[in-house]
Amino acid sequence: MARTGKSAVKRSTLRIIGGQWRGRKLAFTPAEGLRPTTDRVRETLFNWLAPMIHDARCLDLFAGSGALGLEALSRGARYCDFVDTSSAALLQIEHHLRTLQADQLAHCHPMPASVFLQAAHEAYDIVFLDPPFGRNLVDPVCAALDSGQMVAKGGLIYLETALRDPAPALPSTWRGHREKVAGEVCYRLLEQAG
Repeated sequence: MARTGKSAVKRSTLRIIGGQWRGRKLAFTPAEGLRPTTDRVRETLFNWLAPMIHDARCLDLFAGSGALGLEALSRGARYCDFVDTSSAALLQIEHHLRTLQADQLAHCHPMPASVFLQAAHEAYDIVFLDPPFGRNLVDPVCAALDSGQMVAKGGLIYLETALRDPAPALPSTWRGHREKVAGEVCYRLLEQAG
């Protein structure tokens, strides 16, 4: 008999859409505010990133389900740091990394993005920014990435925001590369030009 009621734990599925783990389905427990980037948006994003993804050093801030960082590793990224305030979400990502035999390719950091960025010392080739909507997190994190020189010259920044939110205040050294809208989401790929 199926379990029902509050004792049953609802599970959602994340599907890797390309690379060496293409088609793998990874279960995760949904949480309030967690909205993994859709398959359609990820497909577009990783088509944009195709020339840069191989051997890239990546940062998945506000990692949530880990969809973006896991997809990057599947497609040949060298390394990914996953950062999130939810220890439960990071435990699930660590489990997925072990399942995929990729735990040597990543590290999970249970802390706010701002704290991680203050302590980080190496620049990244690709940064994924998909913060919870409506919490005014985009502008301060973009400023911290810029002031800490956390994006390598020529590196790329993926930014996902709510369509109805005001346009983010981006650092002057970041140049728009691509931009699209899907439903209520605006997603951009930016380049560190300076």
